[in-house]
Amino acid sequence: MTSSSSDTYDVILDARGLICPMPVLKAKKSLRDVPGGGILKVMATDPGSVADMKAFCEMTGNRLVSSKEEDGVFVYHIEKAGA
Repeated sequence: MTSSSSDTYDVILDARGLICPMPVLKAKKSLRDVPGGGILKVMATDPGSVADMKAFCEMTGNRLVSSKEEDGVFVYHIEKAGA
């Protein structure tokens, strides 16, 4: 697990520059490498990813722990279901 200040995660996905639906598809694939109860950090620049990540988590049973925007980059922390 990696952490810096309050940023803790098991796997990071850099989806900056990708447009819908790629950030969600890559997040789905990256979650395979996250243990149950672990955290996937996703960085994306597509504004559509805000609604997409929320819907993806609701449909898959994973939990969207946080969602924020920092200088044009949307940062998500997703907790994988099955802890």
